[in-house]
Amino acid sequence: MTARTRDNPWLIRTYAGHSTATASNALYRGNLAKGQTGLSVAFDLPTQTGYDSDHVLARGEVGKVGVPICHLGDMASLFDQIPLEQMNTSMTINATAPWLLALYIAVAEQQGADITQLQGTVQNDLIKEYLSRGTYICPPKPSLAMIADVAEYCYTNVPKWNPMNVCSYHLQEAGATPEQELAFALATAISVLDELRPRVPEDDFPVLVGRISFFVNAGIRFVTEMCKMRAFVDLWDEICETRYGVSDPKYRRFRYGVQVNSLGLTEQQPENNVYRILIEMLAVTLSKKARARAVQLPAWNEALGLPRPWDQQWSMRMQQIMAYETDLLEFDDLFDGNPAVDAKVEELKAGARAELANLDAMGGAIAAIDYMKARLVDSNADRVNRIERGETVVVGVNKYTASEPSPLVGADGGIMVVDPAVEQDQIARLDAWRAGRDAAAVKAALDELRAAASAGRNVMPASIAAAKAGVTTGEWAGVMRAVHGEYRGPTGVSASVSNKTEGLDEIRAAVDAVSDRLGRRLKFLVGKPGLDGHSNGAEQIAFRARDCGMDITYDGIRLTPEEIIATARAQGAHVIGLSILSGSHVPLIADVMERLRGAGLGHIPVMVGGIIPDEDAEKLKSFGVARVYTPKDFELNTIMQDVVSLADPKEFAAE
Repeated sequence: MTARTRDNPWLIRTYAGHSTATASNALYRGNLAKGQTGLSVAFDLPTQTGYDSDHVLARGEVGKVGVPICHLGDMASLFDQIPLEQMNTSMTINATAPWLLALYIAVAEQQGADITQLQGTVQNDLIKEYLSRGTYICPPKPSLAMIADVAEYCYTNVPKWNPMNVCSYHLQEAGATPEQELAFALATAISVLDELRPRVPEDDFPVLVGRISFFVNAGIRFVTEMCKMRAFVDLWDEICETRYGVSDPKYRRFRYGVQVNSLGLTEQQPENNVYRILIEMLAVTLSKKARARAVQLPAWNEALGLPRPWDQQWSMRMQQIMAYETDLLEFDDLFDGNPAVDAKVEELKAGARAELANLDAMGGAIAAIDYMKARLVDSNADRVNRIERGETVVVGVNKYTASEPSPLVGADGGIMVVDPAVEQDQIARLDAWRAGRDAAAVKAALDELRAAASAGRNVMPASIAAAKAGVTTGEWAGVMRAVHGEYRGPTGVSASVSNKTEGLDEIRAAVDAVSDRLGRRLKFLVGKPGLDGHSNGAEQIAFRARDCGMDITYDGIRLTPEEIIATARAQGAHVIGLSILSGSHVPLIADVMERLRGAGLGHIPVMVGGIIPDEDAEKLKSFGVARVYTPKDFELNTIMQDVVSLADPKEFAAE
């Protein structure tokens, strides 16, 4: 019997980073010792949005959802004792991607590495930030130019590096159908390649095309998700060959990494998430033709909060068992020639081609940002409605809800909590860094960076020089804001009432009645304080409130408490709803409530939603918050009824 040759396994990664660079470095080295084969760096929200840890918008956000990196010293600490020349590092960074890559290159040079041998990826996909994640800084056109700057620089200086991950991951989390995920991601890739094409010699363009990679999501409908990946492979090959004339098949390969769907993880019966994660991983590993190059799995408890090292280890072991104990990697593709699979793949491709043609007619992804955002909000509303009606079953949420207490959720709540003292510690180190650098060298580096950005030159060389001079993340991004301006992305929530009013008659009548007693239409202000850009929940609350007949105000993400208070006063809000999913709810809500009282608006009821442990929920209520909601509160109509009750004048409520 002939021995089968095993394929090499995919890169095994864990998406990680928290608190400080030193703490994250210890976590990385621990995971590498446990068999992880690549790094995947999570940065905190101030780093992602280009603010130093002491900026007013960074309050409460430092070290919460990732590691804070303010300067070269932080980056050096993050990779201490980790030889970058031997590592494959993925950095989930977008608006500040040129800067974080510049810091990474500068640290590698400090280590004595050969820069041409560096391997890894920067996500560097700004278009999906406008649609789903919200960590953008500048308007779309200059952002697209910076994406191209990174790709152009890497192609000549860091040739093994993937300069962009076209990221459809967050599109699915924002409600995208498989066809939309395919089309919106491919349209983004087309926009980037169109921007890059004039920058390189024609003969070299296929090589650059071959460095573009993708980062996708795999949901629970694993057959559809596997077919989606096969459709991605076919469509990308088709686009590269027909649109760009890439003749060498190796440069047309669809290369992707994946994190399976965190959106589908449930707070209720969280132990069930282990099964969900495994099933979703099958979608991106079973089909050899469409197998992921790198896989990172969330932990079972990410719907509760920040995973502990053991939780991450458990997810890593799932990958290792699949890769090393099973015989999956010994076989050719298991689905070739399967009529059901072939039919589903063709159906997905047809739907994606139709949407791509629609986007192309609008002028491409950049021109179609408002359209794509609105489509995502609509699709997400449909998804939420199906769960509420029970048409989509989510075990433990809307069916089979009787449950024993989970032994995995112990006295610590089953999660890791970042010490609030981390923020001041990080700020102290930042102050020391600023005090110890050469001010003249910093000024000269920033002047050169500003000149390069203003003249439309590639910003990577000036960014690397700035990194070595001691420039901070906030200073780098400040130059980009000054040169290109800032941007407020579309919310996707129209003020016009939609036709999605099925089952809302009773609530609409209650809204009308309360509005009559108030003397004007019930005004509901939905706000997102802080830097958290996960806006799906806020959008759906605003969307449903609008359809229930309320007068809504939703201005999108990244608002200061002062801005929310000013809007509440100007708009005459009857109820305020705040959404925070980054874990910074305690300091931010405390600030909002204090400012409300100081402005004489303490009578306005406040509702808060987010990933909020029970202990924190009680703390928020002690601040004066009227209602607290977590992911288990998925019935939006119940929340709408609460809005009506809170807005009802006291005289009527007492009757």
